[in-house]
Amino acid sequence: MEKIYKTECNSPIGKLTLCATEYALVGVWIEGQKYFADTVLNPIEKEDLKVFDDTKKWLEEYFNGNKPSVKDLPLTPIGNDFRQKVWKILCEIPYGETITYGEIAKIIAKGKCIKKMSAQAIGGAVGHNPISIIIPCHRVVGKNGNLTGYAGGLDVKKYLLKLENAYIKY
Repeated sequence: MEKIYKTECNSPIGKLTLCATEYALVGVWIEGQKYFADTVLNPIEKEDLKVFDDTKKWLEEYFNGNKPSVKDLPLTPIGNDFRQKVWKILCEIPYGETITYGEIAKIIAKGKCIKKMSAQAIGGAVGHNPISIIIPCHRVVGKNGNLTGYAGGLDVKKYLLKLENAYIKY
């Protein structure tokens, strides 16, 4: 297994921990986040990686209200095939828009040629997204557009959706 490095940076939503291999981002976690860094064991402190510099610039652009592309960064989230498929769908949700767990379940079911997929299974994959903010799991909402759980906390989810000018229910 490749070595994994980590660094930290500040943001309007608190301290963020970034983890990466030499060339690709594997994690962005908000301090206190549920499942914080659960896919990364013993990362090595290191500041001077290009991927960290690029990620910090991306995040700065994002928090300044711009819309950097998820494709601007090399991402390698660690997870099984099912989670990877869900995270790929998350990357396709445009700024300012949301999608429900049920809608993602229908997309996954169609791709697997099955009739139905559990929205709860989707929720598990979304909740374990290791690259918060950049892979936009905060854009996933409950049935009828209701805000539901977010590993970084509902206040953070609301903040990110407002920043993106997404319509949200309270």
